[in-house]
Amino acid sequence: MPDSAKKGKALHDPASFQIFPLGDAAIVIKFGDTIDRELHRSVRALENYFVDHSLHGMIERVPAYATVTIYYDPAQRSYHDLEQELRKILAELADVPELDSRIVEIPVSYGGEFGPDLEFVAQHNSLKTDEVVQIHSAPDYLVYMIGFAPGFPYLGGMSQRIAAPRRDSPRLKIPVGSVGIAGTQTGVYPIETPGGWQLIGRTPIKLFRPREIPPTLLKAGDIVRFRPISSEEFTSLRACSQ
Repeated sequence: MPDSAKKGKALHDPASFQIFPLGDAAIVIKFGDTIDRELHRSVRALENYFVDHSLHGMIERVPAYATVTIYYDPAQRSYHDLEQELRKILAELADVPELDSRIVEIPVSYGGEFGPDLEFVAQHNSLKTDEVVQIHSAPDYLVYMIGFAPGFPYLGGMSQRIAAPRRDSPRLKIPVGSVGIAGTQTGVYPIETPGGWQLIGRTPIKLFRPREIPPTLLKAGDIVRFRPISSEEFTSLRACSQ
């Protein structure tokens, strides 16, 4: 079950961000060019602001690694007007408290039929398979963004010791709950979909729940902890989640 993590404040340098249009009905606030926790704290602070404040004409907002994209109705307001309002908000961003982060534990059965590429990842890094499991399940991972598929978390914090390239030939069907590695990133496939990540395990927990509100287990800013489990526990937990 999710738990609360430590609160904080997002630190922000007003001179560091950029604002620019995306088409004729969206505006991007860019805090930097890297995947960085400090930059993401600014993204989170802006997200926190919009929890209690809605901009006139705003349709949707999409947070990413170091950006927030706002889609708006150009019939209700101009780009210039929206940009000026955003600059005023960003000038006070350092005083906006960050959203609470939840700690979400995700059980994973590594290797075997659930992780057909675990052996490859181990060999690629000159490690044993149990060392890969230990290294992968040790960190706290930050959910930087949700994308690619409904509920798919892009996680930061994986050790470079288990980094592995994408498969030369992507699979046409990745089983629901598969945990994969691509480069220095790791993530969990919430639905059956094609994909080229190296699969090292699988979770019985559903990340995409279309009949629930919200429909995804994870959201940007959450902290994920992977817990190794046996194949027997996988079967038991999956039965309980049906």
